[in-house]
This record gives sequence, C-alpha cells and structure tokens, in this order.
Amino acid sequence: MSRILAIDYGRKRSGIAVSDVLQLIANGLTTVPTHELLAYVLDYVAREPVERILVGLPKQMNNECSENMKYIEPFVRALQKRLPQVPVEYVDERFTSVLAHRAMLEGGLKKKDRQNKALVDEISATIILQSYLESRRPLP
Repeated sequence: MSRILAIDYGRKRSGIAVSDVLQLIANGLTTVPTHELLAYVLDYVAREPVERILVGLPKQMNNECSENMKYIEPFVRALQKRLPQVPVEYVDERFTSVLAHRAMLEGGLKKKDRQNKALVDEISATIILQSYLESRRPLP
C-alpha cells in the first residue's frame, strides 16, 4: 500500500500530515510556507508512494465554502495538472483548528507552544487525515 497525504491549506503556511503505509494512523509531517507547498508536495510524491491527496475544504457553519476557497482551488488545479495519477479529494475541515487547540491543551503543551500557529496547522492536517482514515474503516 501507499500513503495518503493531507493538507491544511492556509494563505501563509500549510500544515501537512501523512498516513503510514497501511493507512491506519495519521502523523503530522511538517508545515511549509504556502508559496512553497506545490514544490514540497511534488518532491514528497517523487520520494514516497502516495495513493491520494486530501485537501481541507473550508466550510462555514451555513455549509457554504469560505473565502479561502478562492486560494485553494488554483492550488488543487495545479496539483491535479502536475500529478494526474494521484486523486485529490476535499475533506471538510470545520472545527479542525478548535480540535487542534484542544489536543494541544490536553497534551499538556505550554501556552507558548500552543500559540505556535505552524504546529496548529500541522495538527489540523493530522486531524483531517485521521478523520478520513476512520471514515473508511468498516463498522464492527
């Protein structure tokens, strides 16, 4: 099997998470400046087998896409053009930042570490990926 990559796309920086090869567990990978994101993903896919790429879909409470979508769509189109063999899917990212902050708090991180926005983005990407992986598991 190969990995699944998840991206929490932001205007300044984007968090990236990756699954293990068995696609059971999501792990935070890194945070990169968004203007370097496409190059980073292309380099990663050249080194590691990636089955699919997930991109956080920014939705508002009324179920409409947020204004950040106008930045995400061109990135996704560029990704699909450069990696036509790798499917790209959107995954609802509502509440991932809130969940990331909660996970940091429950994990005992100090206030200074919890204010690290890059870490929040990486954890958000991990939450997006883990929720996707769990949604694909068969019910017992």
